[in-house]
Amino acid sequence: MSTQQFDHSRLQIVSRADCLELLESVPLGRLVYTYGGLPAVRLVNFVLDDDTIVFSTATGDKFRAAERGDVVAFEADDVDLERHLGWTVTAIGHLSVVSPEETAELRQTVPLHSWLPMDDPQLVRLGIESVHGRRLVPWGQRPRAASSHQQ
Repeated sequence: MSTQQFDHSRLQIVSRADCLELLESVPLGRLVYTYGGLPAVRLVNFVLDDDTIVFSTATGDKFRAAERGDVVAFEADDVDLERHLGWTVTAIGHLSVVSPEETAELRQTVPLHSWLPMDDPQLVRLGIESVHGRRLVPWGQRPRAASSHQQ
């Protein structure tokens, strides 16, 4: 039995394996990248393919970031507003453009469908180099003193 670990805010720290499982459970996330020297955040629908995030995009700023191999962040979450429970996962890594050969294969094996109409959609991959997650657990499962479980 593994011991739950909590951060200084009394949020449960989620393991890498659980982070990937949580990412796989939702269809929508936020891509955080640089556009014109400033931070940009865009909603994208995505799928998890092993330990990478894959999404469709048109030939625009997200695609150019993938062509450059930019380092980006990706965040997904799920929150129960009534019960005050939820989780958030942030993945960081380099974007890349999926080759036409791999795109054809992925389109047959991965359930990725863009929510937006696009002319000539391109697949982009985020290779997850680090992933961190936090979970807001029920009050009774939270530590009483944050300092005794810090990480």
